[in-house]
Amino acid sequence: MGAGSVRARYLVYFQYLGTDFNGVAAVRGAQHAIGVQNYLEEAAERLNSVVPVKFTISSRTDAGVHALSNAAHLDVQRRSGRPPFSPEVLTQALNTHLRHPAIRVLQAFRVPSHFHARHAATSRTYLYRLATGCHRPDQLPVFERNRCWALRADCLDVAAMREAAQHLLGTHDFRAFQSAGSPATSPVRTLRRASVSPDPASSPFVLPEESRRLRFWSLEFESQSFLYRQVRRMTSVLVAVGLGALMPAQVKMILESQDPLGRHQSRVAPAHGLFLKAVLYEGFESTAQRSHVTRHAARSGQP
Repeated sequence: MGAGSVRARYLVYFQYLGTDFNGVAAVRGAQHAIGVQNYLEEAAERLNSVVPVKFTISSRTDAGVHALSNAAHLDVQRRSGRPPFSPEVLTQALNTHLRHPAIRVLQAFRVPSHFHARHAATSRTYLYRLATGCHRPDQLPVFERNRCWALRADCLDVAAMREAAQHLLGTHDFRAFQSAGSPATSPVRTLRRASVSPDPASSPFVLPEESRRLRFWSLEFESQSFLYRQVRRMTSVLVAVGLGALMPAQVKMILESQDPLGRHQSRVAPAHGLFLKAVLYEGFESTAQRSHVTRHAARSGQP
C-alpha cells in the first residue's frame, strides 16, 4: 500500500433473479454451483483495487430465491494518488463488468469504515408470491415460472390467513419455523409485519382469457432478521390455513410448540416464490426501495 492510498467502504444495493444461482453467497472451490457473490466479486476485480474486493452480504438467500433489493458492503483501495470512486461511478463500473444478465447493481453509498451491511440492517422485508387456479404446470404463463408458487386450488381463504398471521406478530421463539442448519444463536425474533393481499395489478403476463382463472397473491413479512427458512415455513403454514387444512388458532399452537418437526410446520414453501424485497439502514435508502415502500403505503393507506 503506497503512501496516500485511501480505502473507501461502500454500501451497495443489488438485485437478481435467483433461478440460475446456488444462492447469493459465493461458492468457493471447484464446485459447478455458483453464487451471485461470485459474479459481483468477479466484476469488482476490474476496479483494480490494491487489495481484493470482497462483498459482505447483508442477507443470505437460498438457491432459487430472488432479490428485488439485497445489500452488501465492500472496500475499494485505489492506488496512491487516485481519489476514491464516487458511488455513481462505482455502480456504473460494476454493472459494466457484470457477466450475468440476471444481476444488476442498483445504487451505492459511501459509508464509514466501521459500517457492516449485515449487523447494521434495521429491517428486512420478504415478499412471497402465490398463484391460484393453476391446475397444471403448463397453465402458468412462461414468464411467471420460477417467480411464484402455483397452487392447484381455485381460491384461498384470505380472511383466515390474515387472522392466522396475527398470531405470528410480535416477539416470539420461532424455532417451530426454523430449518436445521441455522447459525443463529437464539430463535427469538420480532415479526413487525405479516400481510396477505391480492396482487392489485395481478400479473402483466396473464392473457385476458386466463385472467378469470389465474389470480396472484402476495405475502409480506418484515423483521430486523429472520431464522433460516423462517419465511418459507411461515408461508407454507399460512397457505395450509388458506386451503382449509389448518384453522387460524392452530398457528398459535404451532408457534408455541417450538417443534420444527410437526406435520405442517416442517413443510417449506418452494424457493422460487420468494423475493427479498428490501433491506433498510438508518440514513441509507436506495431509490428502488423507496418506491417499493411508497407503493405499499399507498395500498395499505398508511402515511
